Amino acid sequence: DISRALIAISNNKIVILLLINLVLLVVGTFMDMTPAVLIFTPIFLPVLAAMGVDPIHFGILMVLNLCIGLCTPPVGTVLFVGCGVAKVSIAEIVRPLLPLYAAMVIALLLVTYIPEITLALPRWLGF
Repeated sequence: DISRALIAISNNKIVILLLINLVLLVVGTFMDMTPAVLIFTPIFLPVLAAMGVDPIHFGILMVLNLCIGLCTPPVGTVLFVGCGVAKVSIAEIVRPLLPLYAAMVIALLLVTYIPEITLALPRWLGF
């Protein structure tokens, strides 16, 4: 069972969140978002729920990870579509996007390790 193997790696929530982020970033580059959510939610959610991570927080983390993956080479489908629309090659566009990738990763880390960023509005609305 993958969930048990993940818990066997570490009981530290920070380490588990980092591992899940890495897995989802890689998966996001190769797989579309819908199948990735359907495949990985039942694997990761029980582990994170057992560690006290809010399901809303996990959902936002998952979507953010997969969105970053969708616009990241080598297979990032959104990147290919954008390059096709703009009529530029992947090689031309990747270098100017590097600062944006860095900003996305920083935002991902902030959202991952400061759950109040994602949970403030749902809590304010009563969820």
